[in-house]
Amino acid sequence: MARTESVPVPATAGGKAGLSALLTYHAGALIAVDFDGTLAPIVPDPAEARALPAAIDALRALAPLVGTVAVLTGRPALKAVEYGSLQRVPGIIVLGQYGRQRWQDGSLTSPPPPEGLALARDRLPAVLARAGAPAGIWVEDKADALAVHTRRAADPPRALDAIRAPLQQLAAETGLHAEPGRLVLELRPLGADKGTALEKLATGRAASAVMFCGDDLGDLPAFAAVRRMRAAGRPGLAVCSWSAEVGELAGEADLVVDGPEGVASLLAALAARIARAGR
Repeated sequence: MARTESVPVPATAGGKAGLSALLTYHAGALIAVDFDGTLAPIVPDPAEARALPAAIDALRALAPLVGTVAVLTGRPALKAVEYGSLQRVPGIIVLGQYGRQRWQDGSLTSPPPPEGLALARDRLPAVLARAGAPAGIWVEDKADALAVHTRRAADPPRALDAIRAPLQQLAAETGLHAEPGRLVLELRPLGADKGTALEKLATGRAASAVMFCGDDLGDLPAFAAVRRMRAAGRPGLAVCSWSAEVGELAGEADLVVDGPEGVASLLAALAARIARAGR
């Protein structure tokens, strides 16, 4: 991959223009990243996920150099802060539950969960039983969402196929959205997605340029939001934290890096490049 002062060069013209604008107008730029699979490696138990120290160090270096540093995740915001030690990053904004929650400077704002979530929570065990869910499937209750994981099953992709239609039906009946992910299907409130959250944040912060890094199908709306903002005149680039599990995501990105380690390296290279330019 071609590099300029160790910063990878995007493959698309729009991405190249977005990177150039980010570096030139960095004081107003927005750099937003997903958590799992992007800052933190994917692990069998989500409660054991931790952001790479190098990634947090890079975010700390970027914080005084750019307009906004943000984490945009499907996790509850407080969990992302805890698992990433994100309170160490000055001024960082953490948008949890696909943007429904916002944590900043130690303060959390969060709307109440929708009524349909309680009904889905009550009905979920019976739905899984009727679907013949194999051993190893387990439910992560995020308070604002229910994530059904198959990573621990003997055949995770086949297990996910077995429960997909019943969970989609449950979501439709309870007014929720069934969001696919890496060996997980999440029932979450309608109207919450990373694309909407990213655009609102970029608008609210009057971002001069936007970069979003993600790794999963739930990040596709944010990639689409980058393209919409570009079309409307706000430069940006979408970065894929590549994995074999979601290889198709690379085709939607302007730049592909090698997993969370690649994201950490990219963030550090951006910080170093901007700092050098300011000397």
